[in-house]
Amino acid sequence: MNSTLNQSTYGEGLFRDKETEALRKLSSRHGLVVSTGGGVVIRPVNWKCMCNGISVWLDVPLEALAQRLAAVGNDSRPLLHHRETIMRLTSLFEERGDAYANANARVSLENIAAKMGYRDVSDLTPSVIALEALQQIEGFLKEEDGHAF
Repeated sequence: MNSTLNQSTYGEGLFRDKETEALRKLSSRHGLVVSTGGGVVIRPVNWKCMCNGISVWLDVPLEALAQRLAAVGNDSRPLLHHRETIMRLTSLFEERGDAYANANARVSLENIAAKMGYRDVSDLTPSVIALEALQQIEGFLKEEDGHAF
């Protein structure tokens, strides 16, 4: 039997249960960076786990996400399989947007691109995005410590 958890075979419910179980285990550890998928925010219990650390919302424009999915094919995302990708992404964002806003820091690729004079967020390098994330985390920590900018 294949031990890989396949969402399209076993269903989203089992996938989300396993996701929550993994997040619970990881949240008790220190010094880790945990990168989740966008659906992790739909369960309040997951936010309780994420409160053990600093959560960062990587805010990518829906059009850019749709382009990325088209490049790799929708088979990699079962919830988007056989659907109009941009419409489904919009629907998912509408369902999850308020939850994303609970993150301690937000890294907006559109804002970074605008600051750098780029028209397209796909021109941003992972290093530039990571530096922005670190700056946002630093800002959050200063606010938490009571030190305004």
